[in-house]
Amino acid sequence: MKPAVESDPSGLVVVLGTGGTIAGTAASAGDNVGYRSAQRGVELLVAGLGGAAGSLETEQVAQLDSKDMDFAVWQRLAERVAHHAARAEVAGVVVTHGTDTLEETAYFLHRVLAPRKPVVLTGAMRPASALQADGPQNLRDAVAVARLAGARGVLVAMAGTLHRGVDVRKLHPYRLDAFSSGDAGPLGRLEEGQLRQLRDWPPADPVGLDRLPADPSDWPRVAIVTSAAGSGGWIVDALRGAGVRGIVVAATGNGTIHHALEAPLREAVARGCAVLRATRCIAGSIREPVLAPADALPAAGALTPQQARVELIVRLLERRAAPT
Repeated sequence: MKPAVESDPSGLVVVLGTGGTIAGTAASAGDNVGYRSAQRGVELLVAGLGGAAGSLETEQVAQLDSKDMDFAVWQRLAERVAHHAARAEVAGVVVTHGTDTLEETAYFLHRVLAPRKPVVLTGAMRPASALQADGPQNLRDAVAVARLAGARGVLVAMAGTLHRGVDVRKLHPYRLDAFSSGDAGPLGRLEEGQLRQLRDWPPADPVGLDRLPADPSDWPRVAIVTSAAGSGGWIVDALRGAGVRGIVVAATGNGTIHHALEAPLREAVARGCAVLRATRCIAGSIREPVLAPADALPAAGALTPQQARVELIVRLLERRAAPT
């Protein structure tokens, strides 16, 4: 374990707002689940931190419930993150985000940007109007991480824990400590403005903003299919007929697939549709046999099905941009 690292309060941090529960309100302060997301702007969220938060800039990139996240917002967000991270005077960037699709956005920014400065996503499990709202402390922690010397990459600060964007996943629908890094474990713990670091910063292997099509509607279609009791191949045929370019299988156990679903998937691959296997188990990683068959459908390792979908989209974009 590395010594605790304290952030520099003089560093400029840009806070980008996208809505979510952290900006949500309910009719009653005692209601933690019957609220409307994305009701307060990011400037108001930052104002709630007071002067002790240091030098901050705000920008409202979007204002939505993250269940409705789309490629256009992802593209805009990636562009604004890259813009501010490139500014010499900016120590780091914070993104306020809804928790429903936070793991997808974090993985997307990791794969596209892998920034050399810290880009810290944060949110809340209770609305801003709650008696004991968790958003202010999460936002304060995220700002502190964005100012840490040596910090880099896409990170997630929630409930006093710092996760790498490549590992994070949501495990619970409403508990305050709803996020985990799976078997990899968290990057560190946030303790009174200090980071007690347990693991190294995320790896950097970005594909770059230039790989994203100018029109978000031109992104490749990738769907998630679950292998379960009674699965059949009809859904694969339907997806291919709808123009889907890639399929992620939320597979059982160690990446196994129902036989009635596996055969159509192999046929889809033969016809040019990309396929990735991810386990539908909450924890763990798909481990291939030592002598894996040459025709095995490729596995997504420890990625959740949602993250694997982002990975497959990125791979298809890379393939499209590769010189012929």
